[in-house]
Amino acid sequence: MRATTRLALLSTSAALVATATCATVAQATDGGAGNITIDKVVVNGGKPVVVGTTKMVSAKVSVTASDDSGIAETTYIYAVGPKPNYAQIWYDDGDITCVKVSAITSTCTGTLTFDPQAATGFVDNTAAATWNLSTLVSANDHDYIHRDAATTFKVQRQSSLTVNAAPEPVKKGRTLTVTGKLSRASWDDNKSHGYAGQSVKLQFRKKGSSTYTTVKTVSTSSTGTLKTTVTAARDGWFRYSFGGTATTAPSTATGDYVDVR
Repeated sequence: MRATTRLALLSTSAALVATATCATVAQATDGGAGNITIDKVVVNGGKPVVVGTTKMVSAKVSVTASDDSGIAETTYIYAVGPKPNYAQIWYDDGDITCVKVSAITSTCTGTLTFDPQAATGFVDNTAAATWNLSTLVSANDHDYIHRDAATTFKVQRQSSLTVNAAPEPVKKGRTLTVTGKLSRASWDDNKSHGYAGQSVKLQFRKKGSSTYTTVKTVSTSSTGTLKTTVTAARDGWFRYSFGGTATTAPSTATGDYVDVR
């Protein structure tokens, strides 16, 4: 069975997970039997899962476990978002591959696929939060271990930035107006909207250099727009850079080149 992972859109219950793994309801909580251990769990390389408005996003999950008899399989991995709006998102052992690291240790990997336009259930922006990653691992001697929150990871809304410096070209010493807009994905309507009240850095890279330096910090308007002025001093690129928030990923605009004469 393969259950395509949604942005919290599957109605899988704890009882369903228990049935799928041939376990009892009591076994579907933290616990286990024997000396098997979960040593390490990593979701998306330790980085937040950033989701936009249209494209599905895949996040690799790796579960490293050890037992003196060796690891047989990871029966399932699943992600649980903020309750009560978000239910379990899971994969069974048909989608998980285990590779031996040593005689007693294996690393099992699977993929969570987040779809902002899933057809079932609903998606809203409260999904931008900390999620739990749960897993059940079995050993060759039938030891097993289950963790409801083997690790946590963040799901964030994708952001984007634009920039435009004008006029171009410009005489040295004249005023440049640098405009732009900070937007972020909304899963309420699968569109991007301006992100208000955020601090964004205006940065400059002079011609011949590979390094941007911060010129000033600008706040976005109620519609996410940016506008400020600087004095034209030399040829180079201007860009806006946003550091992100707990719910929204960072983004940086592509630099706009200004010819100063």
